[in-house]
Amino acid sequence: MLRLQFFLLNCLFAAAVAAAPLAPAARAEIDGLMSRLEASGCQFNRNGTWYNAADAKKHLLAKLKYFEDRGAVQSAEQFIVLAASSSSVTGQAYLVKCDSGAAIPSAAWLQSQLQLIRSAGQQTAPK
Repeated sequence: MLRLQFFLLNCLFAAAVAAAPLAPAARAEIDGLMSRLEASGCQFNRNGTWYNAADAKKHLLAKLKYFEDRGAVQSAEQFIVLAASSSSVTGQAYLVKCDSGAAIPSAAWLQSQLQLIRSAGQQTAPK
């Protein structure tokens, strides 16, 4: 009986850890990425169809919620890899196309935006 109690206690602890909420700093970075995407006017290709940035944001936030509910996302980088780089259904890479430029993988676009967010934050941080 003691072993069963220990096992159940471990399961409860593991579930609590796995469902840990996204840290506020990570959530702020992800929100920043989504704001930049929406404001960019870029197009977003998902499974061969081009969507506007607002629809892309809506889709990516739904995927974020799915992974967040499972405690699978703890950083902006994990969000990009797990939710914002490719289709969970087909595995096909997402693309971003801005203005008349060439389409690039969404992971590369989002990583570059994340670096801009972080460098802007470092410039305004108190010393």
